[in-house]
Amino acid sequence: MNFALILLILVLISGAIWVADACILRRRRPAGAPDPWWVEYGASFFPVILVVFLLRSFLVEPFKIPSGSMIPTLLVGDFILVNKYTYGIRLPVANVKIIELNTPQRGDVMVFRYPVDPSLDYIKRVVGVPGDRVAYQNKRLTINGQPVEARKVEDYLHPERLYYSKQFVEKLGRVEHQILNDDEAPPFIPGPEQFRQRENCSYNGAGVICTVPAGQYFVMGDNRDNSRDSRFWGFVPEENIVGKAFFIWLNFSDFGRIGSFN
Repeated sequence: MNFALILLILVLISGAIWVADACILRRRRPAGAPDPWWVEYGASFFPVILVVFLLRSFLVEPFKIPSGSMIPTLLVGDFILVNKYTYGIRLPVANVKIIELNTPQRGDVMVFRYPVDPSLDYIKRVVGVPGDRVAYQNKRLTINGQPVEARKVEDYLHPERLYYSKQFVEKLGRVEHQILNDDEAPPFIPGPEQFRQRENCSYNGAGVICTVPAGQYFVMGDNRDNSRDSRFWGFVPEENIVGKAFFIWLNFSDFGRIGSFN
């Protein structure tokens, strides 16, 4: 369901009722006559719907985390806020950029339209920007020939399954964040898809090496062995970007998770 499109339709309908009532209908009603129910509801809801539409389209948009691909940074059930203007101002629904601002940086947690099915929103971490040569070999990340700093910390316990994953603190650009690896998972990428510009990637028994094309981004989940990301389905086009995730505003299972994250 395209909620942005539904909001736009409601804004147009309620706005048309509000304008028609203010300019025409109100003058034709007898003095003291009550407003028709459809005018009353349409005109009264218009300002509320308009404010929600503008806030959601140009400032912040809420999302709920549906999977564990970003554990331990984001957990299933986290409700997050996404900054809609960090990477430029875009037209709602069409998602066409009209004002250039910043570009995604390595380490950003980004929401985007899934390239395989743009009706779905995905969330991953930006690992490679245009021109980068990204290598993920034997579960170690290298960018432009430089190994990405990662130090081992205490293993992570998955409370819902009661098993441990190896946990590391990785530094991408200025951003430090935790990632997980599972010993039993193989290093190679099983079943990569035939995505656009796949010729920019080479697969081997140790993983994958890709050169990020212009206007594209390479993204990965922090739960490295439990994330289907650019290693499997390719690059994220610039036109698919929705915004930068920056704040957890609710988790019904753990109210202590409310706050910002890296």
